[in-house]
Amino acid sequence: MAEWIGINKRARRCYGFDEIALVPSDKTINPEEVDTSFEINGKKFKVPILAAAMDGVVDVKFAVEMSRNGGIAVLNLDGVQTRYENPDEVLERISKASPQEATELMQLVYTTPVKEKLIGKIIRQIKSQKATAVVSCIPAHAKKFAKIAVSAGADIFVVQSTVATTRHIAKNYESLDLFKFCKETKIPVVIGNCVTYETTLALMETGAAALLIGVGPGAACTTRGVLGIGVPQVTATVDAAAARDFHLKRTGKYVSIITDGGMNRGGDICKAFACGADAVMIGSSFARAIEAPGRGYHWGMATSHVNLPRGTRIHVGTTGKLKEILFGPAKVDDGSQNLMGALKTSMGSLGVSNINEMHDVEVIIAPSIQTEGKIFQVGQRVGMGK
Repeated sequence: MAEWIGINKRARRCYGFDEIALVPSDKTINPEEVDTSFEINGKKFKVPILAAAMDGVVDVKFAVEMSRNGGIAVLNLDGVQTRYENPDEVLERISKASPQEATELMQLVYTTPVKEKLIGKIIRQIKSQKATAVVSCIPAHAKKFAKIAVSAGADIFVVQSTVATTRHIAKNYESLDLFKFCKETKIPVVIGNCVTYETTLALMETGAAALLIGVGPGAACTTRGVLGIGVPQVTATVDAAAARDFHLKRTGKYVSIITDGGMNRGGDICKAFACGADAVMIGSSFARAIEAPGRGYHWGMATSHVNLPRGTRIHVGTTGKLKEILFGPAKVDDGSQNLMGALKTSMGSLGVSNINEMHDVEVIIAPSIQTEGKIFQVGQRVGMGK
């Protein structure tokens, strides 16, 4: 698969969503009769689209609303919701900052320490409304925060870093033992993020209930530009799915993979499932919801270095209610609304009845898929030409 890029250096070709297309089969199914549900540790969710743990996307209100609609919203325990008694004031400042001020302001905002009492408080607020509480933090805080989260009634705990491995080498601090953490934590643990077959397989062996796949593809993420690392999401998902299937064959345990980032319209989500994803995680589309706390802005969730940007703040606008983004009716023509309708229609057109069958859909390399016949959309910057 690899080809020479210079003397003694080979590189393999990898693919992103814009470079592939899905091929219909010899049958079709009524979209209303397909099953879009997925499971984490035996718990079933009808919406296989998770809202990313970003401060411009998820707060208590959004998490509750997402749960009511059958999905999962992950709340960032390292974010403003747990650092400030009144996070709305901080979010308002971020939304009103000029582009020149935004990065410096966010670096300042996130230097305020997390208040542990707020962790339990926000989880209890979510649970008091009979919603699913899913929370996330970086590995350095996982042991401490997980105890608080479990005591407060959290349903799932996510340990998330730019690049997750089972072998983190550090002399200045004790690294998190993921094997021990997954075993001792009394609720399902999701680990992220990774992009390779070998690392996916190693992380599955920790006892994780699911893994997040993707490094740097998010709309507000600058990892690929700042650090130069990442693998396009099609290849990353296919490789992770192969590891999942091998792990299942070897151990009998199915560990869900969640493609995280790089999708901003229905077609991208459908392609992720065809590449092997059990669920997907998105941020920018949900940041456009009326219920989102970012006021039409979206930014990165974490960085390992205080002097590097947390990603860039981008303006995505506010286009509709969360329910419209998930189920329609779509009021915009760019594919960012009615995501579940798009998924069901795609599944019906492809002749598959559930997510597992989506994994067997034929995928072709099609670099012209976004532009073929779309000259007027491109010229007028509408639809697929945006």
